[in-house]
Parts: sequence; structure tokens; C-alpha cells
Amino acid sequence: MLTWLPPPGGDPDLIVGPDSWSDAGVYRVSDELALVQTVDFFTPVLDDPYDYGRVAAANALSDVYAMGATPKTALSIVGFEPELLDLSVLAEMLRGALAVLAEARVALVGGHSVRDRETKFGFAITGYVHPRRVVTNSGAKPGDAVVLTKPLGSGVLTTALKRGRLADDERRRVTEMMASLNGAASRLMLEHGATAATDVTGFGL
Repeated sequence: MLTWLPPPGGDPDLIVGPDSWSDAGVYRVSDELALVQTVDFFTPVLDDPYDYGRVAAANALSDVYAMGATPKTALSIVGFEPELLDLSVLAEMLRGALAVLAEARVALVGGHSVRDRETKFGFAITGYVHPRRVVTNSGAKPGDAVVLTKPLGSGVLTTALKRGRLADDERRRVTEMMASLNGAASRLMLEHGATAATDVTGFGL
């Protein structure tokens, strides 16, 4: 079991903290600006390292988009063992991720790597939002309509892919879906007054 212990008395500028189990944390800097921060990394869900990098970046960015925020900077997190995989594999992972970060207009400002026999890749993302425009995963009300911006079930398809039971056209379709950004959906949910949101990216709801 994981238990969070907030500081005594709490922090009045911590708008969304770990006790909420939201997609990202939100901290008020001023009356007009709040920082949104998240970290997300995982083992490969695709065989192609370039596509794996794309999906890893899109997945991390999606946590910030789900809060109604704009992502701005990224720090990479890499676990990789060069004795097991050629460094060209790592280069392709980074190349794919950089393509998605560039599309999102997010700057890669650094990162950290460790030797790990099981490859892992992801990002810590920082973004910004107006303190009064934060969207959390707990604001839904009875009678709200549920809107999906991506289809569910991608986890089933990636499992089928690992077992060699996914056709090439299905593989391409699920890859592009997982690597696509949720920026437009985030902007639209703010325009239409969404009461709650959570991340739907590479692995379903």
C-alpha cells in the first residue's frame, strides 16, 4: 500500500497534490499562473524503437493535457543496457520522442539515464495553466456526458501484437493512435466547460 503524508497544515498554493490521484500535480505560482508537473515512463509496448519513443512522449504529455494545461518542457528518463541492445536502438527511441515533442512545441531541457537490463523510457513534463482553469479527474457530476477523445482497447491490441496476432494494418493504426497528441482535445474541453478529465493514451482508460 502507498500512503501519502502531506506536510502539517498543508500548502495553500498546492492546488492538486498526490492525495487526489490526478494525472499531474498543480502548484500556484501567482494569481494568474500555476505549474503542472508529471512523470511517466514504461517498458516497451512496441517492437519498433522509433514508435516506442513517440508513444512514450505522447503518453507523458497527455497527463498535462488532461489537466487543461499547456506542456512546455521535458526531462527524459531512460533505463537502458548497452550490453544487451545496440545504442542505435536508444538513438531511435530518442528520435521518435523528439519528433512528438517538437510537434507539441515542448523543449527537451535534459534528462537522466541508468543502466537497466529491462528498457524503460519516458519523461517528466512541466506545463502551465491558469489556477482557475485546472481540470481534475474528480469533478464529474451526475448527468454529465462522457466524451472519449481516443478509442479504448489499445492495451488488448498491444498484447496481441506481442503475441504476433495483430495484422500490419491494425499495428499501424494502433501505433498512430497511441502516438497522437491530445492537445486539441484539451483545448476543446476547456472551451466547452468539461467538469472532469483523465488520460486516455496508449493503454486504455
